[in-house]
Amino acid sequence: MLQTAEPSAARIVETWLGRFNAACASGDGDGFAALFRTDGHWRDLVALTWRIVTTSGRDAVADALPAAIARAGARNFAVDPDRYPPRFIERAGEAVVEAILRFDTNIGPCAGILRLMPGDDALAWTLMTALHNIAGHDEEAMRLAREEPAFERDFGGPNWLDKRQQASRYADREPTVLIVGGGHAGLTSAASLGALGVDALIVDRMARVGDNWRRRYHGLKLHNQVYSNHLPYLPFPKTWPHYIPKDKIANWLEFYAEAMEINFWTSTSFEGADYDASAGRWTARLRMGDGSERVVRPRHIIMATSVSGTPNLPDIPTLDRFAGTVVHSSRFTEPAQWRGRNAFVFGTGTSAHDIAQELHGNGARVTMVQRSPTLVVNVEPSAQLYDGIYYGDGPTLADRDLINLSFPLPVMKQAHKLLTARARALDAPLLEGLERIGFRLEFGEDGTGWPLKYRTRGGGYYFNVGCSELLVRGDIDLIQYHDIASFTTTGVAMTDGRALPGDLAVLATGYKGPDHLNATLFGPEVAAKVGQVWGFDDAQELSNMWMPTGQPGLWFTGGSFSQCRMYSRFLAMQIKATELGLR
Repeated sequence: MLQTAEPSAARIVETWLGRFNAACASGDGDGFAALFRTDGHWRDLVALTWRIVTTSGRDAVADALPAAIARAGARNFAVDPDRYPPRFIERAGEAVVEAILRFDTNIGPCAGILRLMPGDDALAWTLMTALHNIAGHDEEAMRLAREEPAFERDFGGPNWLDKRQQASRYADREPTVLIVGGGHAGLTSAASLGALGVDALIVDRMARVGDNWRRRYHGLKLHNQVYSNHLPYLPFPKTWPHYIPKDKIANWLEFYAEAMEINFWTSTSFEGADYDASAGRWTARLRMGDGSERVVRPRHIIMATSVSGTPNLPDIPTLDRFAGTVVHSSRFTEPAQWRGRNAFVFGTGTSAHDIAQELHGNGARVTMVQRSPTLVVNVEPSAQLYDGIYYGDGPTLADRDLINLSFPLPVMKQAHKLLTARARALDAPLLEGLERIGFRLEFGEDGTGWPLKYRTRGGGYYFNVGCSELLVRGDIDLIQYHDIASFTTTGVAMTDGRALPGDLAVLATGYKGPDHLNATLFGPEVAAKVGQVWGFDDAQELSNMWMPTGQPGLWFTGGSFSQCRMYSRFLAMQIKATELGLR
């Protein structure tokens, strides 16, 4: 049930919006400057700029916002009466008035989040503007356009299944969008594109939808709770556990692809593509499961091969001397076969700890090798603090997502520093125990915790589900990589003269970034045009994610379940607008 707005909060917001609409009408930069704090921020998600971009500082906002509003024809900013009402709330340690807005542009209806610092002036701390729909081409309009008659008079004609099978073969047409990678990133993109009537085909080298989860290590579960991990259009059942096992996720992805009528070619490898600028199309080369080659000519390619898709295999000196089994964590699946044997796990991130714990639970003698300082946080309650917006009563999931999207990077950092300090206090006994055994800890850039580590390097942290206690008790041994003199055929020789035996070395050494294959797949010229993918850019956003890149027709998606759910809509709307000639 929609809650009633707090009267004083609503009045503060209405007063500010009156002045803001007047500034929009006049285009007066000084009028905008008078509405923002000196440390104010404006974040736009393809509503006014056709980009995902953050502008920080009152003067910078006042310089950029008037022209963007004029170009987009933005008008009629108001509190959205159908969404969560204005309220007083604490964000990043600051008391603010927060309101969900609606407004119009020449492209279509938009949404926004406004945060004001209450006081005599009630100046804006953050403003987020986001495209909600393309007028006349929204999801409901597209659904009605696809609606078929209640029944077909020709019962001998093709039925739904016949049509689905024919559509998925692409025998008589080209896909508008080719999506490379069929995990949750690819599936959410395809679902959002399909909802807008954009024809998309997923290709994945795995034999079965969901295998990218199904084939991972035995005990894997998601490390954040179900509430933040829903996929678009089909939320997880309310009966599901808080922490979803990998095989349950895998089966759900398979079900999702079928339920959302997503065209998906399994056992199909993407071998590269060339772009024809005059035709505005790619020539994409696919290797099918039977070894044959298929060429498709989409207008767009979305790389959805994951932030952590390709194993990183570092050059470890003298490892070639080791006569035991060496496997990357992404390929480790059989812990039981190592019962009674000696295993090294290189790395101290989440996968390394989980695999070490799994090996120990199956009777192996495990030594963890720490290569660099690592952030450790208990999976409950500490790790869940950062997803707090998704817990408890309150806004709908759509409203929570909008709020989540509205935090510019500097405010996010401010919030995460506070959350990390709280997590460290909660986890103090565990962290002290780890330091006693020589485990090297760190807590993210300027104490901002694990989420920003994920957004910059995709790892470097562990959500503790019991392995840290095993280390502290000595049930799993810990050594430092810099204390290894060399590998031997039977294990490692330590600088202090000890010889540690080993039969297995698991390299939990992380993954390469999403851009590492661009030169191989598209050529060095395209790779140079695109540049960095993932990590923060000069606009305080994740580089080249969910927005146009330097190469026309090439897009990237990836990240957590919640990121893919939230941003897939904006990616789909940009591609739809391109197809409509609106941008």
